[in-house]
This record gives sequence, structure tokens and C-alpha cells, in this order.
Amino acid sequence: MTAPRAQWGSKVGFILAAAGSAVGLGNLWKFPYVAGENGGGVFILAYLVCVIFVGVPLMAGEIIIGRATQKSPVGAIQALTHKGSFWTSFGWLSVAAASSLLSYYSVIAGWAMYYAYLAVTGGLTTAGTVYGDVFSQTVASGGLSLSWHLAFMGLTIAVVLGGVSNGLDRWSRILMPSLLVMLAGLVVRSYFLEGFSAGLDFSVGIRPEEFAASSMLAALGQAFFSLSIGMGTMLTYGSYLKRDDDIMGSTLQICALDTIVALLACLVIFPIIFTYPELSPAQGPGLLFASIPTGMSQMPFAGLLMTVFFFLLVFAALTSAISLLEVPVSFLIDRFGWERRKAAAVAGTAIFLYGVPSALGGVEGGAFFGFLDQLDYIVSNFMFPLGGIGLSLFVGWRMPDEIRHDHFLSGSKFKVFYNVWLTLLRFVVPFGIAVVFLNAIGVV
Repeated sequence: MTAPRAQWGSKVGFILAAAGSAVGLGNLWKFPYVAGENGGGVFILAYLVCVIFVGVPLMAGEIIIGRATQKSPVGAIQALTHKGSFWTSFGWLSVAAASSLLSYYSVIAGWAMYYAYLAVTGGLTTAGTVYGDVFSQTVASGGLSLSWHLAFMGLTIAVVLGGVSNGLDRWSRILMPSLLVMLAGLVVRSYFLEGFSAGLDFSVGIRPEEFAASSMLAALGQAFFSLSIGMGTMLTYGSYLKRDDDIMGSTLQICALDTIVALLACLVIFPIIFTYPELSPAQGPGLLFASIPTGMSQMPFAGLLMTVFFFLLVFAALTSAISLLEVPVSFLIDRFGWERRKAAAVAGTAIFLYGVPSALGGVEGGAFFGFLDQLDYIVSNFMFPLGGIGLSLFVGWRMPDEIRHDHFLSGSKFKVFYNVWLTLLRFVVPFGIAVVFLNAIGVV
């Protein structure tokens, strides 16, 4: 006998967990910088258009697959086709993408944990600290990176061990509100900095002369990659969703929360950058680990500010990581009938080992290199886009219409938009993702 599928304790738990999956470290450094460099407010408007016409339809499609089948990516597609179907390859790709991303995402999150530890113990407020050197030394130490990679993966496994109600649901209710409170507190502090007006103008001011065709591609790519779609996380979370929950309504709320976090990050990052002109926004991960601590160290209550900031990073990383780990865990439970504890332990251990080369690779000049660099390139530029295109085409063209129609309408306040959603999913979403994919590999 197969055990009944676990379910979210409430709609709020699902929305917070799914929003947490979308909210990650990229919201806190990549979105602010990309927005600032591509016309500020004009870019944000373009980003919102891309979220509505590409991100929302695909996210809703993934959730529908999960809820309709009550299975993880591979089993879900098999249930709607047959075991040897070509479409099943996109389920396997989702599991591989989520596992690969988590393997090196955990390394970066481990650095955030280490910095949070340093902030609490006073290691970041020592007189004469050069934060760029601290960052370089951190990532150059294989043993240090490996230890904190292990600590972060251990924390992620512990949450996932709790299951849907006692693990994912419960911790999302703690982590996401805490993340929003910390972020709002940092925004309030940034408001009183001399560079707040300049930072606000740089990140959200309307500058159409800086918006080009490449900016639209950047907005489309940011919308796709920031929403945690194309890798099976939303499909897996959808498989725990109750039958009468409004999928489209939930999707809109998830995307709204993710965008709010990205916009609030702009109001934290750039006022600091523009208050201290020796800092630069174009530093990748170095923006979080070198530039921001340098600025905060010159403010009153520097230790408290850095503690809040790095706990914010850890919480953002953890909400994403638990959703990534849940994909292979759910697959192992469905495929082999394993109990959750065994599945979480095996999947978590395997992903930790998968991440060892990334932990030992380090970072140079703010740009990844070595194993981590190559893996990130493959995951971001190939796995995610191909997975997104495959899932959108599957839901739009291959999924039985009666199932697709039934689950879109079930409990929905947006029933009138079914045909619009289906048209977007069939034509606009795959075209948009294909353009991003071709641009990423240098074809367009």
C-alpha cells in the first residue's frame, strides 16, 4: 500500500514555501545590479511584464502537473504519458538540475553562514579589517568552504527530514516572515544614509536612454531564473497542494512576494554603495561579502547590522535550498518507496559529495572558476532553459486537456483567463525561454 500523499497544512504555508524557493541569494545581489545597469525603473517595468507573461504561466503549469498527479517530476510526467515517453526526460532533467544547483549553491550559502558566525562573534568588526581580503581568504580555504558547505547541507537535510507539515510548512512560516522583517529593518536603516536618494534613483529611477534590446533580454532572463521555475521545485511543491486551492491566485502571490524582496534589496544595497563611493556594485558575490560589509563597518551599530544582514542571507539561501533538496527526496520516495528519513539522508549526502569539488575550487576576482564555474554555466544556460521549454510545451500541448482545464479552474478566481494562460504557455513562454537560451550561448 502506498502512503497517502503529504499535504500543506494551509494555503499560506504553500505560498510562503514556494515564495521562499524563489527568493534566494540572486534576489539580493543580481537583481539590484542588473536593474541599475539597465535603466532602473524602465527595467523593472520590463521585468514585471516578463514575470506576468512568462514566469506566471510556467509556474502555474508546473504546479498543475504536480497537483494533478501527486508525484515528483519523473513520476508525474510518466503518469500523464507512459513510462518510455520522450517527455519523461524533462522530469529527469528537473531532478538533475535541482540537485546540481544545490551542490554549489550550498557552498555559497556556507560562506554566508560563516560570515553570520563572524558577525555574531565580532570577527567582522575588528579594527582594520579589509573585507575584500576576508572574502578572498574564505573562498581560497578549501577546508573552510568544505566545513561550512557541510554545515549548511546538514541544516537543509534537517528541515527536509521533518516532512511537508512539520518541516517545509513549519519552517517556511518562520523563515519567510523573518526574512521580510530583517529586510524591512535594513531598508529603514538605509533610508537615513546620505546615499539613499542616489541609490533609489540608480535602482528604480526611470532612465529610458539606458534601456536597450539587451536590457529586455536581461529582464526576461532575470524573470525566468529568479522564480525557481524549470527545475521541478514548483512541480514538487504543487504535488502537496490540496485539490480546491486556487493555483493561479497562489502563483500571482508567490511572484509578487519574490518581486517585493528583489525591490527591497535594491533599497538596502544601493544606498550603502552610494554613501561610500569607494564601493562598486559590479562585483557578483563580492558585493555581498566584501562591499556591503565595508559600508556597514562605517555605520553606527555595525556589528548588529552585519549580523542581521548575514542572517538574512542565510535565511534566503535556506528557503531555496530546502525546495531544491525536496525534488530528489520526493523522487526517491516515489520511485523506490523509501521513507523520508532515508531519502533525505541519501539525497543530501550525495549532493554534499557532489558539491565537494565546488567547495575546493574557490573564487577569483568575483567570478567563479573551475568546477563550480563550469557547473553553474551548464545549469543556468542549459538545464534550466531546456527544462522550462520542455515543461511549458508538455503542459500546453501534451497534457490531457480535461486534466489541465480541471485543475486550472478548480477553486480559481481566474477561470476567465484559462484560454489566455494556455495561449501564453503554448507560444509565448517557449519562445521567450528559447530567446534567453540562445542569447546565453551566444547565438543571438
